[in-house]
Amino acid sequence: MNKPCLFCEIAAGRMEADVLHQDDHVVAFRDIHPQTPTHVLVIPRKHITSMLDIEPVDAELLGHMHVTARDLAKRLGIAESGYRSVFNCGRDGGQTVWHIHLHLLGGRSMGWPPWPGN
Repeated sequence: MNKPCLFCEIAAGRMEADVLHQDDHVVAFRDIHPQTPTHVLVIPRKHITSMLDIEPVDAELLGHMHVTARDLAKRLGIAESGYRSVFNCGRDGGQTVWHIHLHLLGGRSMGWPPWPGN
């Protein structure tokens, strides 16, 4: 038997999360292992395993995820100082949950390139 998708369970309300936003298409909640003072995940309610699995029909959904992240950045007070929005794809890209999600990161200065030490 396959294990249920963690993020699908959160999106369905069957698993607890510190939800900051939800609508018909996305759910946004605080990351349980924050990498910055503000670390929010924006997930689609539709299960898409990886960025490799997106289709042209998903373009509007991905745009909505970015607009939601922008609105949350404003609401959480990190928009003016700056923030980062990131999709990880695959193991080498840092993906650990196999349901696409946008990381909204902010609340501190971040270096570039984004590897250890920055």
